[in-house]
Amino acid sequence: MEVEQRPSNDNSLTLNLEHDQQNGTSNDSYDVSTAHTIDRDSWQQVGLMLVTGFNCGWIFSFSNLIMVPLGWTWGVILLFVVGFYTAYANWLLAAFHFIDGRRFIRYRDLMGFVYGKKMYHLTWTSQFLTLLLGNMGFILLGGKALKEINSEFSDSPLRLQYFIVITGVAYLIFSFSIPTLSSMRNWLGASAVVTTAYIAFLLAVAVKDGKSNPNKDFTISGSTVNKVFNSFGAISAIIVTNTSGMLPEIQSTLRKPAVKNMRKALFSQYTVGAFFYYGVTIIGYWAYGSMVSSYLPENLSGPRWINVIVNVIVFLQSVVSQHMFVAPIHEAMDTRFLEIGKGMHSGENFKRLFLLRVCFYTGNTFIAAAFPFMGDFVNLLGSFSLVPLTFMFPSMIFLKVKGKTARTEKKAWHWINIIFSFLLTIATTISALRFIINNIQKYQFFADA
Repeated sequence: MEVEQRPSNDNSLTLNLEHDQQNGTSNDSYDVSTAHTIDRDSWQQVGLMLVTGFNCGWIFSFSNLIMVPLGWTWGVILLFVVGFYTAYANWLLAAFHFIDGRRFIRYRDLMGFVYGKKMYHLTWTSQFLTLLLGNMGFILLGGKALKEINSEFSDSPLRLQYFIVITGVAYLIFSFSIPTLSSMRNWLGASAVVTTAYIAFLLAVAVKDGKSNPNKDFTISGSTVNKVFNSFGAISAIIVTNTSGMLPEIQSTLRKPAVKNMRKALFSQYTVGAFFYYGVTIIGYWAYGSMVSSYLPENLSGPRWINVIVNVIVFLQSVVSQHMFVAPIHEAMDTRFLEIGKGMHSGENFKRLFLLRVCFYTGNTFIAAAFPFMGDFVNLLGSFSLVPLTFMFPSMIFLKVKGKTARTEKKAWHWINIIFSFLLTIATTISALRFIINNIQKYQFFADA
């Protein structure tokens, strides 16, 4: 696909938000040819999708990945500082859904329009690597939940790889049956109910366990070097907790005015959603201290039926949540290989869609089974790709679009964001790679982790 930059009369890009949306200008789209649905959903639907999606079972790893390396003081401070910074970055990015009357339904299209083909390809690579790693992490999460259920009823549970395969098949069936973000509409209510249920069940047991153990250890272990690297890994995890790197794709499903509606949905995520996933993170650390597991349900003292219900719901909820975080990849493949304008489950599209989903989930499931190191995926996900997508690129867009008219202090602020994001990307990537190398030395391929 060709990407281009169209300057306005003053040789700089201009930013038109709600005016172009509401007046419906004839030039109000930019490459909106897609096999998926756009411009249909309400902000309430998208807000609910964000709240439930970000409160998937991954939140049970954050006590270990965030609070254990940072401790109480820095842990709580960075949870709120990084969370606020992430909310600001997404709030800013939402404003650039329309530029010069053009609508951008893909992040790569937006960066390509503003900065040219090289940035188009860089954004495409960064985003898709992030989403691929995230989907592998979801497959591991689902497999871990199923194995925990099996462990409750057997002293010799099956290997993790069996459950990873079952999870991959379940994700495949759901993604084939419910192929787009908009088609998730009827599933979001049920997802919200089960999300609230499993968080409530888990917190009830965690609070009971925490009260029964007054001698919890909150010591941050390791050498000074290890503590520094682990802290950057924790920052990566906080970023993953709060953002996805696919905001334009989510925003594309919204009815106009898409900017106002996206910001309303983001407000839901960073208030209601954050209340739950930050609550689990903090209470899990309070209940079990530095001994908290990388998968919180492993720490629960029982009763057995609570452990089983929590893990069953984690698995079921992950089937829905993973679909949101991999939607841009599905959209790219579907738009490339399906016949646009025809039903996704009709005629030739039915066979093509099935083959696309089989190929995607077969590859991801195999890699997830070979490298079952859950925490590594979260840290790597938040480092070399998600940090630039979240913090650096929105400021780059601002400087290109508004740089000639913005006040000096605003331009300075965005340059600081870019430089800080670049340095943070380097530091967190080194930390994530170091973490992976350590686990490769500790585990074997296809390990029953």
